[in-house]
Amino acid sequence: MEYLLQSTSLTRRAFWLVGLRWWAIIALAGATFAASRWLNVGLPVHRIYVITALLLVYNGVLYGLLSFIRVREQDRQRTIGAVISCQISVDLMILATILHYSGGIENPFRSFFVFHMIIASILCSRIQSYCQATLAMFLFGGIVLLEALGKIPHYSLTGFTQVVPYQHISYVTGMLGVLAMTLYLVVYMTTSIAEQLRLRQHDLTQANRHLEEKDVIKNQYVLRVTHDIKGHLAAIDSCLGLVHDETVGPLNEQQKDLTGRAYRRTNKCLEFVLALLKVTHMKLSGRMDVTCFSLRTCIANAIGAVKRSAQDKHIELHFNLDKTVDQYCGEAVMIEETLMNLLVNAIKYTPEGGQVTMTVRDLPEVVEVSVQDTGIGIPESDMPRIFEEFFRAQNAKATEKDGTGLGLSFAKRVIERHKGTLTVKSRQHEGSTFTFTLSKNAFSV
Repeated sequence: MEYLLQSTSLTRRAFWLVGLRWWAIIALAGATFAASRWLNVGLPVHRIYVITALLLVYNGVLYGLLSFIRVREQDRQRTIGAVISCQISVDLMILATILHYSGGIENPFRSFFVFHMIIASILCSRIQSYCQATLAMFLFGGIVLLEALGKIPHYSLTGFTQVVPYQHISYVTGMLGVLAMTLYLVVYMTTSIAEQLRLRQHDLTQANRHLEEKDVIKNQYVLRVTHDIKGHLAAIDSCLGLVHDETVGPLNEQQKDLTGRAYRRTNKCLEFVLALLKVTHMKLSGRMDVTCFSLRTCIANAIGAVKRSAQDKHIELHFNLDKTVDQYCGEAVMIEETLMNLLVNAIKYTPEGGQVTMTVRDLPEVVEVSVQDTGIGIPESDMPRIFEEFFRAQNAKATEKDGTGLGLSFAKRVIERHKGTLTVKSRQHEGSTFTFTLSKNAFSV
């Protein structure tokens, strides 16, 4: 099984085969019914229906087996790989049996063996795929030759196609030769392509691993540098604050103007560094400071923190909170900061006299929070990049020159850590609505 396509989706591929077989069962039952009732094709209907019922049971057992294997982590990939290989072999046996009862060499659906070879070639090694092709020829060829020699009965498709000389050995061997050549060629071409894809996948996996390692190194470097810069900026900010407030002595107008501008710039720079530190630390840290806390209190704190800013711009600040919203398990500080970031952005980019509304709904599986504003909105061209680090929409830059471009990226990471989603709906000049969900089952404390 070491030659099976290495992929995290191997389990999904196994279930895909099971799902495909459900459709095959429906198609087989429907085709048999239609052929016997409406087209008057002579078929041993009851036997085909028995095969269909057995196929139904077989597929149900496979589904249960795969569900059981999926729960167990140990040797899961290898076990599922063996199940896939066995599935293909059993499917070939079932197809050969169905063809026997529905015309044998006469049945044009014998070409369905090709589909099985393609699936085998994608999921199995080259040797295993050739073995499956040989098995197909052994099964179907054996049935056809036994029919030709009169050892087993032949069921002609009367009413559907002309009776072919199924007892003519040269005709039968010629048809089987063409089918064998087709199957082996399909296996050769498909396995060649699959092998190239495996090699390409391996190269991409290795490249991605190297990039992840370099990204970790880069983040560690950024974390160290920004931490050092933060200390220096904090000291500068503190000294400038004392000078600007004239704590250490009076200033003339020109001095006050210059120190004021330096103080504001230092504050903005410090905000940026702190935001960068938070995002970088979140990338590097796998630890989660999870506690059960009052989400209602977090929301109240976030609203209280931005209330003054809203009043200064004469912005109406509304909030609608379901009464059942209260206890939640997660990172309280991160969630509160995310709420505050969204509210700060909404107020920052909403003109005076506008409106900002926060709505919190208690849904069965999640808590849904939305922040809606009547602000400048987001240009449609900028929407795909709105959650990227350091990205700011063009109209946001024009409205507010200072900004880190990290707030929404930080919010998205926080929400994803809580197994939720963060989405945005916006139209330029009409406002934006940011909506995120927090899974109630993200953590258990």
